[in-house]
Amino acid sequence: MKWPAMGYVRAASLPDLWSVLAQHGASAQIIAGGQTLLATLAFRLSEPGTLVDITRIPELRGIRMTDGVLRIGALTRHAELGRDALVAQHAPLLTGAVPLIAHPAIRNRGTIGGSLAYADPAAELPACIVALDAVVVTASATGERRIPARDFFTDLLQTALNPGEIIAAVEIPLAARLSAIQEVARRSGDYAMAGLAAALRLEGGRVVAPRLVYFGVGNGPVLAARASAALEGRALDAAAIAAAQAALAQDLDPPQDLHGPPEMKRHLARVLTGRVLNGFLTATEMAA
Repeated sequence: MKWPAMGYVRAASLPDLWSVLAQHGASAQIIAGGQTLLATLAFRLSEPGTLVDITRIPELRGIRMTDGVLRIGALTRHAELGRDALVAQHAPLLTGAVPLIAHPAIRNRGTIGGSLAYADPAAELPACIVALDAVVVTASATGERRIPARDFFTDLLQTALNPGEIIAAVEIPLAARLSAIQEVARRSGDYAMAGLAAALRLEGGRVVAPRLVYFGVGNGPVLAARASAALEGRALDAAAIAAAQAALAQDLDPPQDLHGPPEMKRHLARVLTGRVLNGFLTATEMAA
């Protein structure tokens, strides 16, 4: 199929963007990397009156340290995220996630802001920012909002963004943490059948603030509260790992999809939990 007829405007700044959106109203559709939007246009699932290109807005670019957080601009492309030294130092979970995202051509065009705004439940980056206890910074004509990542994803393909509001950046608090991401997919580049992004700290040999966040097993990233609580304050050992795996039965209620039934997804989640936590255990033993 072919795209519908539409207009095109390139915004040069945030004030320019607000002016364009006010002029075109609900018919306007923002485009950045376009890796999801272009497909929906081709299948006529989206028919905007005007595409508003935000790729030249400088306020949405850059990766830097500011006020004790790592701030990642919404226009940061996946490939940039994967090779940035600050990200590798302070948020290696994101560095590890990038090779799992689709294919090189998509990683070269897709942006972190676009991935978070689309909120695909099988996407890696939404789960990562929840695991890192990040904050999503949004912008609109009325100013900025800061939304905890755990509250940003509200339902299937839905977020806390208001009409006329965009993602400006993601802010990740600095912390000495262990983190890892693993997923199961039928082929490299496919959406995950199930995945886990995990982060925790070890203090005095005990687990502190564990965050086990699953993707591909719900309507969005799923922060497994009971499995995380099963690790809190315990030594990271085989018994603690088994307790976290057992608690997933109460945390996860995956829908059946083209990949398989709910029990298969729960099984994959338990397997991934064992792999990630045993990886942490091995790393700590080697460092001792």
